[in-house]
Amino acid sequence: MQQLRHLLSQAIGNGIGNQPVSLLNLACGRADETRVLADVFGKNGIQISGMDIRDRELDIARERWKKLLPDNAEAEFHVQNGTKLSTLKQLRDDFDVVFMRHQNYWNGDTTWKEIYDQALHRLDEDGMMVITSYFDREHNQALEAIQSLGAKLVTNIRNPDSRILLDAKGKSVDRHIAVFSKL
Repeated sequence: MQQLRHLLSQAIGNGIGNQPVSLLNLACGRADETRVLADVFGKNGIQISGMDIRDRELDIARERWKKLLPDNAEAEFHVQNGTKLSTLKQLRDDFDVVFMRHQNYWNGDTTWKEIYDQALHRLDEDGMMVITSYFDREHNQALEAIQSLGAKLVTNIRNPDSRILLDAKGKSVDRHIAVFSKL
C-alpha cells in the first residue's frame, strides 16, 4: 500500500483543498486501500462511501474499517451494481473524489463505460476521478472511454515501481494511475 500512497500523492499533487473530502470508492471489494485513501485525501477529514456487488467482500471491509480508520475518517459500504449508481439514494449527490482501483475494463467494456458515466454524474463540478489499472491495454481503453464521456485527462502516470503479478502476462499492481476532471 505504500506504493499506492506514493503514486496517489504524485498524481493529485495539491489537488485537494482544505475542506473535508467526500470520496466514492467504486468496485472496492474488501476496500484494502481505505486507509491510504483516508491518509492521502482526508487530511482535513473524509467520508468514504465504498460500493461493490460482492456482499461478502463488503462485510470484510465493514468489519475491518470500523476499527482501523483515523479519527477524522468515516466509511460506509453499500452493495450495489455500479451501473445503477443513480438509483442508490443513500449516497450523496456529488463527491469530491471518485476512485476505482484495478478496474477490469476489458471484462465488459459496455458495463464499465456505464459505470464511468454514472461515476462522472456523481462527481462534483470541481472533483476528480482517479483510476488505477493492472494492464497497459486495459488502461488505454479506460482512458479513451472516460474521455469519450466528456472527462478531461489531468494526469496519467505509468508506475515504474509497480509490483509484477504472475497470474497474467503484463499484469502488475497499480501499473497506471490516471486523474480526470469534468470539462
